[in-house]
Amino acid sequence: MKNDKNSVLLENIAIEKLMNSADRQEIKSEIEKWITGKYKLSKEPQKTLNFGDANLIKLSKIVNIEQADNDSKFDNWFSYKYEISKEDESYLKNLIKKNKLFLSAYNEEQLKVKFIAPVLNKVDFFFDNIKDWYEYWLSATVNNVLFRGKTDFMIAKGIDEPEIPYFLLQEYKKSINFTGNPKYQLLVAMIAAIELNNVNTLSGCYIIGRTWFFVILEKLDKIIKKKEKN
Repeated sequence: MKNDKNSVLLENIAIEKLMNSADRQEIKSEIEKWITGKYKLSKEPQKTLNFGDANLIKLSKIVNIEQADNDSKFDNWFSYKYEISKEDESYLKNLIKKNKLFLSAYNEEQLKVKFIAPVLNKVDFFFDNIKDWYEYWLSATVNNVLFRGKTDFMIAKGIDEPEIPYFLLQEYKKSINFTGNPKYQLLVAMIAAIELNNVNTLSGCYIIGRTWFFVILEKLDKIIKKKEKN
């Protein structure tokens, strides 16, 4: 296969050595002009959006976002007949009783340890290589932008590393303006997961203060294209 010389990437250190070998400034200028015109000096850095930096303005520049108020989307999810034992019911009631006066004052780590973790640990997530994962990295390229960051919690398939995320939970915040909006931090993580899984729907949850918000993200582009053909 014939190599395209114009696609050769020159490292900065190699350029510096070449420039330093020239005696006169005029020669250096000519070398620099020739190199920049003939070669691509380095790869352009990929645009990146970190989960912690996500907000609606940044996301809207990358993907089209529509917020829908449709509770019927949760019918299958919330209508499932869960069986909670008397022991678990008593445990959860006592957990609420002990913490309810302090939930609004807890910082993130206190809430995780004293309230969220005990609830999650009551659930057996282990099934067919599916389990719960904490503080693992997740990344995917969406419309030429790299979405990346650590997820506080996810249910995913995998052995040593999470591979297929099914559910994401975003970290607790005292308020929206405290250290960012967890709604959009969750959303960017869910968009990355949808891209990785090559699916159209994903569920998740984010927490502000004592309130848990459950969300469903749907990727609509394939549906829209299908309707246009009809």
